[in-house]
Amino acid sequence: MKLTHIVPDTTSEASGLSATVPSICRSLAMRGHDVTMSCHSGARVEGVKLDLHAKLPLLQRLGVAPSHFEALRRQRLTDDIVHSHSLWMLMNIAPGLIVPGAHAKLICSPHGTLSAWALSHSRGRKQLVWPLQRQVLARADLLHATADPEHDDIRANGFDAPVAVIANGIDLPQLPPRPDGHGRLLLFLSRIHPVKGIEALLEAWSRVAPDNPNWELMIAGPGEASYVAALADQASGLPRAKLIGPVYGAEKSALYRRADLFVLPSKSENFAMVVAEALGHECPVVVSKAAPWADVESEGCGWWTDAGPEPLAATLAAAMSLSVAERSVMGVRGRAWIEKDFSWASVAERLERAYDWILGRGDRPDFIKLP
Repeated sequence: MKLTHIVPDTTSEASGLSATVPSICRSLAMRGHDVTMSCHSGARVEGVKLDLHAKLPLLQRLGVAPSHFEALRRQRLTDDIVHSHSLWMLMNIAPGLIVPGAHAKLICSPHGTLSAWALSHSRGRKQLVWPLQRQVLARADLLHATADPEHDDIRANGFDAPVAVIANGIDLPQLPPRPDGHGRLLLFLSRIHPVKGIEALLEAWSRVAPDNPNWELMIAGPGEASYVAALADQASGLPRAKLIGPVYGAEKSALYRRADLFVLPSKSENFAMVVAEALGHECPVVVSKAAPWADVESEGCGWWTDAGPEPLAATLAAAMSLSVAERSVMGVRGRAWIEKDFSWASVAERLERAYDWILGRGDRPDFIKLP
């Protein structure tokens, strides 16, 4: 198949799409497809054509790129699939205005942008764009959700196209040695943003820290300077809690390996790649029910808890009370689960089956849900 995947930017290590979309493209190319990745800015991916479209200098914020419109007019006639990732940017809106009605089928992946929390954030700007964005989603041949809650968000917003529920994948990491000679570490690693529930985490930590003097809380990730400073001030009044800024690459991998427990108390999540990353590093997890990771409990590798300081504190206390050996067994289970169900090869295979079905070349897979 001839496929174009559209994503505004793949150069920011803080953005989940910067890892997700290149990995999808690479895995589809490895299955023999002709794959192009279309971006405003992006890094090259082995086996994938990179199609860059510069934004007009005076319209940077809107993402106006005339060369992208021209490319879409060609791709609607030559491609089998045009697959757009995320919402709100003109680069994601243009495919819905240009592609439908031609040879190519249009697939849209909201990537969590239709959750109630996401829609309420920057609400005024999104309301201005919503009439166009709604038209794009309504005209899509197939929508893609990474979890059942996102499917529910799509339906709650009134869209009745078929929805393929296909989780994101992860490149299973090589495991660096686990460092010795340190106390126990509770790790938060993600964007430093109000949606992540860090205030609730700090409040929960204030309740569990006195009874766990051998534990420390480390909060890692990039964020807006003023918000990070406010959280750092809150953390400074707590025992053994600190913000350490963003970590990437080998440093991030080493931090996952040093951690005894990973926590993500978010108010809204689409997939939460960091949970998969932690499990891939054999680190058990505590995840809020705003993230689609209920199966960490049935797989025996973590806790799925209500958001808020009180339930989070109770769950952390239970997790921290286990022995090192017990948490280690949970971590091994978590990595085995990630390896089995979340490889990029399996994601690409499912997307290929979804594409074949929407092109009329195969039976409907059971992960595609009709209205």
